[in-house]
Amino acid sequence: MRAALYARVSTRDQQTLPMQLKIMKEYVKNRGWEAVLQIEETSSGIKKREKRDQILLAARRREIDVIVVWKLDRWGRSLVGLINELQDLTVLGVSFVSITEALDFTTPSGKAMAGMLAVFAQFERDMLSERVKAGIAHARAKGKAHGRPKTAALKVDKIKQMDKDGYNKSQIARELKISRTSVRRALNN
Repeated sequence: MRAALYARVSTRDQQTLPMQLKIMKEYVKNRGWEAVLQIEETSSGIKKREKRDQILLAARRREIDVIVVWKLDRWGRSLVGLINELQDLTVLGVSFVSITEALDFTTPSGKAMAGMLAVFAQFERDMLSERVKAGIAHARAKGKAHGRPKTAALKVDKIKQMDKDGYNKSQIARELKISRTSVRRALNN
């Protein structure tokens, strides 16, 4: 199997990159896999991880079969995001291994775990959707408006007047500080 190794530290002060790589290389060698991509990154959890995105691109191109990390928190930012990414990788046919947590999606039990994680991810999405819908219904029951403010709808008369006066849609939009799409909608209705 073709493996991509991903090692990350949050700050330049941390010195665990060589240790992470050593452990991952030994793991890959012991499994009889080939390390075809090795990424080292210094990035906090909140910043965009461009080097990690290289691995995801390689996965989409089918250039790798498995991603190996030293520890799960080196890869994921949030639990929901992590579960969604692992599910996406599974769909692509790319396995995932986290050495410290003994999470290995190349094994039958790991594949079963991936399936359970997918179920929990879907459950979380469904619960979030239900909470949002309940919140909207509650706000509407109290008479509160939902959605974007109707800024353009309040300016329909002005839009139509400016159009009659010869202004083009871009000029109207700039003048009234609304989008051209809003101007078009107001004029079409």
